[in-house]
Amino acid sequence: MSVHGGQLAAKALKEAGVECIFTLCGGHIMPIYEGCLDEGIKIVDVRHEQAAVHAADSWARCNPGGIGVAVVTAGPGLTDGVTGIANAWRANSPILVIGGQGPFADLRRGSLQEMDHIGVVRPITKYADAIYQTHRIPEYIELAVRHAISGIPGPAFLEIPMDVFMGECEEDEAPIPKIRTAPPRISPDRVEVRRAIELLTVAERPMLMSGTSVKWSRASADLVRFITDIHMPSYANGMGRGTIPPETPEFLNRSRRAALKRTDCIILAGTLLDFRLRFGKSIPADAKVIQLDMDATLIGQNRQADVPIVGNLSCSFEMLSEEIKNQGVKLDFTAWRDELQEVETKAEQEVEAKLGSDEVPIDPQRMCREVRDWLDEMGEPIVIGDGGDIVATAAKIIPVKSEGAWMDPGPLGTLGVGMPFALAAQVANPDRRVVIIYGDGSFGLNGFEFDTAVRFGLPIVGVLGNDGAWGQMMRPQAGLYGKDRIVATKLDFTRYDKVVEALGGHGEFVERPEDLRPALDRAAASGKPALVNVIIRQDTDFAGGIYV
Repeated sequence: MSVHGGQLAAKALKEAGVECIFTLCGGHIMPIYEGCLDEGIKIVDVRHEQAAVHAADSWARCNPGGIGVAVVTAGPGLTDGVTGIANAWRANSPILVIGGQGPFADLRRGSLQEMDHIGVVRPITKYADAIYQTHRIPEYIELAVRHAISGIPGPAFLEIPMDVFMGECEEDEAPIPKIRTAPPRISPDRVEVRRAIELLTVAERPMLMSGTSVKWSRASADLVRFITDIHMPSYANGMGRGTIPPETPEFLNRSRRAALKRTDCIILAGTLLDFRLRFGKSIPADAKVIQLDMDATLIGQNRQADVPIVGNLSCSFEMLSEEIKNQGVKLDFTAWRDELQEVETKAEQEVEAKLGSDEVPIDPQRMCREVRDWLDEMGEPIVIGDGGDIVATAAKIIPVKSEGAWMDPGPLGTLGVGMPFALAAQVANPDRRVVIIYGDGSFGLNGFEFDTAVRFGLPIVGVLGNDGAWGQMMRPQAGLYGKDRIVATKLDFTRYDKVVEALGGHGEFVERPEDLRPALDRAAASGKPALVNVIIRQDTDFAGGIYV
């Protein structure tokens, strides 16, 4: 039986467990749509290739042990998607991007949209290659997926020229290989695990930071077992948020600065010493560092680790707990945890005291409190942060109740992920409420994807904090150069809700705090993609540094 390249690609994706691809149509990639229809793979077509790749990124985050897939056409189709690939690269999201190309028979002759795609994406992918024989498409897809999930996960890119995609071969010439998408469980060196326990035995004030690799290692359960057995105070950043249930006594949120000042031993569990920890300077110079990660290349960056533990983090925590038990070591940091809990409680009370402002324009913290209280009635919602100041505020007020319940761009800080992330999250979780916390600046980047949500009937709710500015940039600009020198950071108080209404969704406009909760209820009840446009206070006073 004769099959074409698009059918072979879809068969391979089906073998990899792919349920959905994200795409924007183009002549170079049409064959894969035919194949996906045959294999029952859902096709979600968006309005910009950046959104397609962001959605693939989100799909991987929502389905640990799976892979997200975006399919883009040649030339500007691929370059439009580069920002999404770069964001997945920094966030360690395992995705496969399939790109079109002009016919192989016309290579280097200047066919429509021909360019060196591989040269463009190679620095921001784990694997990038081209396929020049139709019957080898499944083989290359397995190879690309294997690279994407191995070690520290990340993006893979495959280019398929148009005539190779449309080319045919006999089905028995192109066997579909077994394709593994779950990360391999690689165990750490037991000697290093024992060294870590030696450091913990003499530590008085240890702490743990749960980061992104905890998620990709699917290590949440083993991590929680470890910290609760020894009562170690623990914090989370990056995609580590949600890996420790908020009701866990060892999980703390508002006392991290106090803990970092006094800690004598820190476990970095998939947490990089990047700008979020001041490149390691947030940790006392005399504190011991135990660093766990999935790949040795990430150990010791910016500060040497006293004990490096390399391997799947689930295996690492499993072995740590096993060795503590086997050695009969008694570790109990309850007193230190309780001391930090007092700091936590005081900080929580101070934050809560600031959340009830009735001022107009609306205080951003009041907006986030109203959203928090509304979300409490939504079961297990998924919240996506897409913005600067308003998302930073929301992250401090809205709790992350479970793994995958909060998503933001990650360390690349890419604005515009909101609706693309939400599309994939809602398709993957049709029974959960998906909510986007927007800044008015970030809405302008991919807000038109509300059209996609309308076409696919996805009842996503966006809540937009509208301060008429790129606030996170305007404040330092005013502080550094003067309020009379503000330029390129002002926006209008635009009626973004009307834009969403025009696209077929539901819009709400809110100017007073007491009107926000009813507007949220109406948005949710509409059953449509909805945007609640909230006018919030514009702040120009600058306190602090630029977050880089």
